Amino acid sequence: MLKRLKSMLIKEFLQMFRDPRMRIVIFVVPIIQMAVMAFALTTDVMEIRTVVLDSDRTPSSREFLEAFTSSGYFEIREAAGSQAEMVRALDRGRVRVALHIPAGFEQDLVSGRTARLQILADGTDSNTTSIIFGYARQIVERFADRKLKERIGRSLGPGQEPASVIMETRAWFNPNLESRLYYVPALIATMLLVVSILLTSIAIVREKEIGTIEQIMVTPISKLEFILGKTVPYVITGYIIMTAMFIIAMVLFGITVKGSWLILYVMTGVFLVGNVGLALLISVSAGTQQQALLTAFLIIMPAVLLSGFMFPVRNMPLPVQYATFLDPVRWYLEILRGVLLKGLGIQSLWPSILPQLGLALLFILLAVSRFKKTLS
Repeated sequence: MLKRLKSMLIKEFLQMFRDPRMRIVIFVVPIIQMAVMAFALTTDVMEIRTVVLDSDRTPSSREFLEAFTSSGYFEIREAAGSQAEMVRALDRGRVRVALHIPAGFEQDLVSGRTARLQILADGTDSNTTSIIFGYARQIVERFADRKLKERIGRSLGPGQEPASVIMETRAWFNPNLESRLYYVPALIATMLLVVSILLTSIAIVREKEIGTIEQIMVTPISKLEFILGKTVPYVITGYIIMTAMFIIAMVLFGITVKGSWLILYVMTGVFLVGNVGLALLISVSAGTQQQALLTAFLIIMPAVLLSGFMFPVRNMPLPVQYATFLDPVRWYLEILRGVLLKGLGIQSLWPSILPQLGLALLFILLAVSRFKKTLS
């Protein structure tokens, strides 16, 4: 058995790497894509282009503008002379935010009345606009709190400060709320899924097309040896790609593994075996390489979108949440983030590990079963 399996593995590796261009596609392209997308995918919004219309032109309005720009979130690109000019800058996309300080702003503050501001933002990107309004709200609240304390402090007399309530917040596992810590592990999982499924999905159907499947079938190799021979090379290739991507993630993005490397590599192996089993199932069911690739694409797209990569699974409708139970990327992402960011062990990760193991076993058994049916 070992001799036949060894021959099968050598054949698969030779077939996979005999074309130099294929080596680049397998090992270089996924790593470059992961690095580029990790730089591009970020929800951190900084240096937001802003137009300002200061109709008050007083020390208080200038003090507010100083607070507004010193945050680092907003960058004043234009100073409008009228509301029409301010709106025009927003309409033509030269700025994302328009800030209007109306006349009487300082007078309202001094007299104890509510001072009003107007902030307009381009709402075509709803998520970014929500973040922008959050930044602006924090700045306005801090400014208003400081002014209130100054006013009460003057009425209490020198050395007296009004009582206040301070809320201290702390984000665990990601203290600085950096989006790269959320997206980089997800990109690693996505690239592993794409590479393992696309490469493997054409493995058997290619043998059918070029006619070598019949030559293999007349040999004494069993169907289990055949599936193992098709699975192991792609799992080893996936491990090499995964290790290279982790090195890039650690060097370029400062990603660290807070948990166990052993759990990380073992569960990555389970994830890869499940993907390869799913891809073999596609391969034995398809008649041509085009059918196999199209089927693989139709599986990859929803698997990524429903995994929690971009949208939290708990925010999805309940039937869709149940459908994600069959998504191996969902469970691998939970394990990956748990090990990388939280340093969790098996005692905390078992709710994700069990479905991941079950799906890998299911896909491999279905591939073996379907392969037998195809031969008949």
